[in-house]
Amino acid sequence: QVQLVESGGGLVQTGGSLRLSCVAGISIFKGNIMAWYRQAPGKQRELVAAITNDKRTNYADSVKGRFTISRDNTKNAVYLQMDSLKPEDTAVYYCNSKPPYGVYWGQGAQVTVSS
Repeated sequence: QVQLVESGGGLVQTGGSLRLSCVAGISIFKGNIMAWYRQAPGKQRELVAAITNDKRTNYADSVKGRFTISRDNTKNAVYLQMDSLKPEDTAVYYCNSKPPYGVYWGQGAQVTVSS
């Protein structure tokens, strides 16, 4: 099953927090590294955070110490807790496997941080 459904985006002030959720199809999720990516207007999509099946994590330098990725292997779900948000975090956030599952992407979750 090919499915990626992100939720939890929104508008928040600088310094605020948001939690993103993603439910993935089993063919994308099971046993794979899962990741959050983001794409800001006029920029290329970039990797934000990744988590292995046994829950080892790594982060882009720009979000280290502010974002936390987690996963629930019983629900095929991956989460991104975002704290101390900055205007430069404004982007559409996508979850996917790492590397991404073919050319398939979900609709993403818009995160907008106002200054």
